[in-house]
Amino acid sequence: MLSLPAPRGPLTAALLDALVEPPHELPAPDPSALSPADPLADDDLQLALYLLYELHYRGLPGVDERWEWHAPLLAWRAQLEAVFEAALHDALRGWTPPPADATTMDLALRAIDDADEAPSLSRYIETQATREQLLEFLAHRSAYQLKEADPHSWAMPRLSGGPKAALVEIQADEYGGGSAERIHAQLFADTMTAVGLDARYGAYLESLPGVTLATVNLMSLCGLHRRLRGAIVGHLALFEMTSSIPNGRYGRAMRRLGFRKGAATEFFDEHVAADAVHESIAAVDLAGGLARLEPQLVDQILWGARALVELEGRWTRHIMDAWARDESSLRIPIDPLADDGDREGRFVRAVAADAV
Repeated sequence: MLSLPAPRGPLTAALLDALVEPPHELPAPDPSALSPADPLADDDLQLALYLLYELHYRGLPGVDERWEWHAPLLAWRAQLEAVFEAALHDALRGWTPPPADATTMDLALRAIDDADEAPSLSRYIETQATREQLLEFLAHRSAYQLKEADPHSWAMPRLSGGPKAALVEIQADEYGGGSAERIHAQLFADTMTAVGLDARYGAYLESLPGVTLATVNLMSLCGLHRRLRGAIVGHLALFEMTSSIPNGRYGRAMRRLGFRKGAATEFFDEHVAADAVHESIAAVDLAGGLARLEPQLVDQILWGARALVELEGRWTRHIMDAWARDESSLRIPIDPLADDGDREGRFVRAVAADAV
């Protein structure tokens, strides 16, 4: 992350004021800030959680690393997590997990995906998105893709036997099979660079709305808490089972807009192939295997998958509603690397370079 973001409300204001100092006692979070109208999209709550979780990933610039396990801050975070988790359960109130066991877990997960009523963002981007909308989509996704696989890797020490082996097999591909340049997060950074975006970690955090940050915070919440190990497995399983087709569409969108080979499309092309292989491993060996070893987690596995669908659907609607109004879906419209007033020219030059 390049620098700490600006606060978006009382939670982030208090948090950012505290983090620039050495670890110390903290006052309780502002009670009024813990009851936002929509916790799953609230800029203040979701940014605060994102920053708190980032202490467990790459840290925060200028922030003492001892904050990561500072008990008063963990207690502070727990209150925010309670609001987030309660909002997730409220959003899924009335949903009943489909009947499932180890042998039918893949079918149950597919049923959850089949019931998704959100519009197809990938189809829109494939056929209609403008260059500016493509750049916005990539900026949104950078919050996760530049740390791809890391939230799910928290589950490794919480699993054993077959599910653990399945997770490691999936993650080994995500981390490039031992090749640094093939790490999927690096491939995404290469894509961003190819289209003229800033590929540095956290470069667009200021622009990302709470509804985007919530999709990443869900992974961190489930991955960091052992009690939610079933949910993080369900999340990853459905993610892997349903990503091959959308990534194919994103790759075709890149080519439609002029990027026909090389770094710009490699990330999406890689995921079409890799996730097709991961699909069975994730559904049968990982999710089904965990259901076999710990049958009491079946409903939680399915809840993690359903929570993924819920938050991705909210994120999709936010983006497509903004684009339907001919507005930016970001808090702050992005500007590629050079601030020279020539965005169109930069994009055209990047296309030309990719074609060489």
